[in-house]
Amino acid sequence: MVTNPKAIFLDMDGTILNHNNKVSEYTKQVIDELRERGMYVFIATGRAFDEINELVPDGFEVDGIISSNGMAGYVGKKAVFEHSLTFELVEKIIDKARENKVYYELFPYGADRIALKQDRKFIEEEIRDPKPENVGINEWLSRQQAIKEAINWKNQIDGTKFSKFYFFARTEDHINQWKDELEKIKQEIDFTTSISSNHNVEVMVANVNKGTGIQEMLNYFNLTEVETLAIGDSNNDLPMFQVVDYAVSMKNASDHIKEIVDEVTEFTCDEEGVYHYLKTTLMPATIK
Repeated sequence: MVTNPKAIFLDMDGTILNHNNKVSEYTKQVIDELRERGMYVFIATGRAFDEINELVPDGFEVDGIISSNGMAGYVGKKAVFEHSLTFELVEKIIDKARENKVYYELFPYGADRIALKQDRKFIEEEIRDPKPENVGINEWLSRQQAIKEAINWKNQIDGTKFSKFYFFARTEDHINQWKDELEKIKQEIDFTTSISSNHNVEVMVANVNKGTGIQEMLNYFNLTEVETLAIGDSNNDLPMFQVVDYAVSMKNASDHIKEIVDEVTEFTCDEEGVYHYLKTTLMPATIK
């Protein structure tokens, strides 16, 4: 057990976010207390940087944010590292997504996520009610919110810097078929994929993931020789678990995640699991 890590990395979805996509005041409180004690606390999420503010309580602060599965790192609003998909890859993937009628969101840096107007019909069809039974409510709510207000529907792709693609499908068969298509594209232009549920897949720059993001953030803060801890719940957290000293999964994680970590939280993300774990493990004298 790690009782005094210098750097702590926290996933969002299924970890500090409950299934209504909110971070609680209790989680904010424990993060504030840890930072007051001299520990560095970072977010390491698959979400884009611009998504985070609306999910957290007022006054929520961490030492840094690793976003888009390691594609970018921020201290405050300053980008301390960024990787970008090439325009050639972006165009090729959108063409294939259209052929396969796969829901997609393209995330430019510093701008709203993009989808093309000509693809709107099949994209909206993927999130029609009712919600498929096996799709997580947090992912479903995020997609509905994206369709209603977050996606910038454009006639063509513009810009030069893109943090990631996010893809979703109502059925596992559809998303698995799309993963096979991505593997074919990867033979021409290399990239990394990341999965956080059975209904999605994301595309980032080759050899970039949460683990590489953590290494870049530690280098920025000159924390390369300190003890590190990470808490997460899904497949896109595996690279993160591999680079830290102590890996913790949420109680709500899949069994194959729980099997490879050092410890599992006593409570789920809907039961303040991160709050209770950090309080009891790192601040046992002050647990309430």
